Amino acid sequence: MPDPARPLRFPVQACLLALLLTLLPGEAPAEPLDAPPSSESSAVETGHGDLGTSVMVPRLLPTSDATPDAREPPRAPVEEIPTIAITPPEPLEPPPLKPVEIMLDWYPGPQHAALLVAYHKGIYRRLGLEVTLSTPADPALPARLLAAGRIELAVSRQPLLHLLAGRGLPLVRVGTLVDLPLGGLLVRNGGDTEAPFSLAGKRIGYSTEEARELLLPTLLRPHGVGVHELELVDINFGAVNEVVEQSLDAIMTPQRLTLPRQLGDEGVGTRLLRLEEHGVPPHEGLILLANRDRIGGQRETLRRVLEALTEATAWLLEEPDAAWQLLQEQEPALDTPANRDAWLPMLLRLSARPAALDLGNYQRFEEYLVAQGLTEHPTPAEKLALDLGAP
Repeated sequence: MPDPARPLRFPVQACLLALLLTLLPGEAPAEPLDAPPSSESSAVETGHGDLGTSVMVPRLLPTSDATPDAREPPRAPVEEIPTIAITPPEPLEPPPLKPVEIMLDWYPGPQHAALLVAYHKGIYRRLGLEVTLSTPADPALPARLLAAGRIELAVSRQPLLHLLAGRGLPLVRVGTLVDLPLGGLLVRNGGDTEAPFSLAGKRIGYSTEEARELLLPTLLRPHGVGVHELELVDINFGAVNEVVEQSLDAIMTPQRLTLPRQLGDEGVGTRLLRLEEHGVPPHEGLILLANRDRIGGQRETLRRVLEALTEATAWLLEEPDAAWQLLQEQEPALDTPANRDAWLPMLLRLSARPAALDLGNYQRFEEYLVAQGLTEHPTPAEKLALDLGAP
């Protein structure tokens, strides 16, 4: 019998053999350690001297063959976690552009610089506008199309507004492109026409309604000359050709900055009579007209148009050379000797604040027409011009 006082020692060889047996495949499952030995258990007998012991070596089962303990509670089934595919959001569609047609009063020229620059620099589109600039077949057409609601804006002149508003057309000024007058009387050199009073019996060309109905009468009346004493010729857009071919003595034109050079290139010398030096009140040379009856639904659109014109005017006043280069590239027909000569003088006349309104200017011009007997029922200035920036 072994001595109880001595600890039980396993020989080293026995321990190694036991470990080797646990790693060998194909053995039967081992009995629990506390279970009695069975016939399937492997007994290893080792001896050391007179000491003999038996070691029960259980065989470890692979994980897949193990039997779950019945005492453990059943595990809840693992729910599948939904997956989300993260993709970039669809790009937002920009709001549709608001279409706006602006009809010019004449062929494109330096006087339309703000309108053209705002178009070619993309300022209108940036402000949500799809602007179309069109040229009329007749100078009298834009205002009538506007009054009929066919277009949103028309480029015009202050004297024409007074004339048409006095006839009841629902037209109102909403912006100013050129602050100073552009009209004048070009008198042919070499004749005896040295002053307005000597125009009686002469052939005078005109291209606009206000020239025939307002400007010539107001220019001649103080000198005792009536329009009926003139031979008037409607020259429409053909000023240069008509002056040369029909031997006109003078022409009332809204293009006093460019027409003298155009005629001079054709060999026709002229002298300019400025209207404001002969009693006609100062007035705005180029304005934007809207239909007064449709203003309510157009205020925001019109404000954006004026915002675009303000930005364009500021740029071309700061960068006149770059602005002219832009117009040369985008509007090749503008690149003429007459327009090049008129470019800088025109810049001095542009309105830096197209939305700003001098209401007294319109009131004074209307009062002048009444005093000249050209209208019996004056139109209130508030109906003639509108300040869209006012609250």
